[in-house]
Amino acid sequence: MANLIELIKQLRERTGAGLNDCKKALESNNNDLDKASDWLREQGIAKSAKKANRIAAEGLADVVEKDNLSVVLEVNCETDFVAKGEKFKKLVTDIRETIISKQPANVDEANKLLQVTFADATVAIGEKLSLRRFEIIKKNPNETFGCYIHMGGKIAVLVVINKNDKEFAENLAMHIAANAPQYICPHCVPKEVIESEKKIALENAKTDPKIMSRPQAIIDKIIEGKVNKTLSEVILHEQAYLLDDSKKVSDVLKEKGISVIKFVRYQVGEGIEKRKDDFASEVLKEAQ
Repeated sequence: MANLIELIKQLRERTGAGLNDCKKALESNNNDLDKASDWLREQGIAKSAKKANRIAAEGLADVVEKDNLSVVLEVNCETDFVAKGEKFKKLVTDIRETIISKQPANVDEANKLLQVTFADATVAIGEKLSLRRFEIIKKNPNETFGCYIHMGGKIAVLVVINKNDKEFAENLAMHIAANAPQYICPHCVPKEVIESEKKIALENAKTDPKIMSRPQAIIDKIIEGKVNKTLSEVILHEQAYLLDDSKKVSDVLKEKGISVIKFVRYQVGEGIEKRKDDFASEVLKEAQ
């Protein structure tokens, strides 16, 4: 029994499978570690389910265009090491090609199409893997896609403009990657966002006696100025253009007679609470 317990421990360390699965694998393969490991890998769907509670906050963002269709997506894994590996990169490519060819309506539909792909990849890679999000965008023939991938896939951007100017579209995508706008123009900002910013600015102003001692009309203008300044940082039109910071993006667009129809910017892991590993604690836990 002692030998079996040790084998189970070794098999868990090697495969990441659960206790019962390891025990069953060893019993089914005459306690042969290599064969048991292969047996568990063949049970990829069961193994992938064991990883459901792990946090996958690393990964890659990708974007590709094909004729008048483009897709931008984010696929997650648990570690940056895996994200840089060829197996994970191939997985992202396979997912991307499936999405652009099958055009699923949402992530749930895409996951159904990719169930076997994810199961096989989970076994081969040994981490929780997930398709977090994607967006498929179609354009008219007279419109142009601009795509940009930053830092090997940490950020992916897709932008659509209303004219045939590929170079500018790609430069604008690079600008969006660097400056992270949330809205195209001031009119695109939802009213609730503006009201929220006004409330924040007002609460901050209440802590400054110099502001609150002024007439209400002046206070209102100060609040409006603070809100406009805050929002200008996340409005594409109001940002200083990356390749010529003497001009706003809106100025450059006007000079070229170009309008931005849509953009999508994915940054890997944004909004996901990443796991904080405490290796010493893990070692102590395993030793108990």
